[in-house]
Amino acid sequence: MTRDEFNSFCAALPSTTHVVQWGNADVWKLGGKVFAIGGWNAGEDAFTFKVSDLGFEVLSDMPGLRPAPYMASRGLKWVQHFGPPGLSDAALEDHLRASYDMIAAALPKKTRAALGLTIVAKESGA
Repeated sequence: MTRDEFNSFCAALPSTTHVVQWGNADVWKLGGKVFAIGGWNAGEDAFTFKVSDLGFEVLSDMPGLRPAPYMASRGLKWVQHFGPPGLSDAALEDHLRASYDMIAAALPKKTRAALGLTIVAKESGA
């Protein structure tokens, strides 16, 4: 996936916003909360996203993936796709969508309603 494809995918998700920050990174948010970051890693596209506890354990050790710099060191469950072989485009899209869904589920009900997010995969129990 290229950075342009990443940005197009994130832009197509309902009610997202985009800012450029943190050294020219494309930061995608839902309700003011980050769900995906696209940037550079030694000249290559790198994509960072939130994962479940199990997803963090499984994905962190896969070739081309790692605990997200800065975020994982602070105890947050985020993974960065930084190089080959990494994830297929379809798998990366699935993880970006799951990250979006986790952020949506954690938003207050009023915020979800204001954003027009009436269906969320499941409520956050944490």
